[in-house]
Amino acid sequence: MKELLATATAAAHAAGKLITENFGSELTVNEMQRHDIKLELDVRSQKLITDMILARFPDHAILGEEGGETGGNGDIEWIVDPIDGTVNYFFGIPHFCVSIAARKRESKELLIGVIFDPMQNETWTVIRGEKPHLNGKPIAVSNRAEMAEAVVTVGFSKSKEALDLGFERYKRIAYEVRKTRMLGSAALAMAYIATGRLDAYVEEQISLWDIAAGQLMVEMGGGKVMLKPSTTKPGTMFICASNGKLPIEEYL
Repeated sequence: MKELLATATAAAHAAGKLITENFGSELTVNEMQRHDIKLELDVRSQKLITDMILARFPDHAILGEEGGETGGNGDIEWIVDPIDGTVNYFFGIPHFCVSIAARKRESKELLIGVIFDPMQNETWTVIRGEKPHLNGKPIAVSNRAEMAEAVVTVGFSKSKEALDLGFERYKRIAYEVRKTRMLGSAALAMAYIATGRLDAYVEEQISLWDIAAGQLMVEMGGGKVMLKPSTTKPGTMFICASNGKLPIEEYL
């Protein structure tokens, strides 16, 4: 698994360099959606990551946000988000990252994960069965167990149904916690929980590539991740990730 992690880290850093070099420049928009933006740079970043992974593991499969599944039929599947937080990136908000995970293809067991924030030069890494690390130092979730002490991020998804559910959930949570935050990157939200900066993250409608690396980090850091099919869009998931100590499920 160390080879997988080394490859993922190198690919995340290479993609991070690419997107940082283009941050603040004029960007080519492939698709402008109601609540999302798709950039040509997303595609280019994913291709860079794909090429690096397949050069080392040509039989592996790659499932990415841009372009679906590519690669071979091997027993390892990579899950890639080339820019998580694209809307932030497009508007010049320096809160986005590259997220790469690998899992067993048949069992879906996550093996490794890397999240790289190139603007802060922060690299989160994790191997199943080991503590996650931030820039080489071990990290763990917070010990906060009371909602009144907690800082929680609530994501707002890309459909009216998901937004409506999110508003109601946010109202229930916001009254109980110390602070809420809306940051715009699911992967970084998960990394922040694994680091103890945030205590929980909730969103109605999320995709696998947004949270795969972060899920393993939170779980290996001592936290808890609850996933279930979203009621608002087929193929997406509802997520509640936490430090495993907050009674956040009571407010969902």
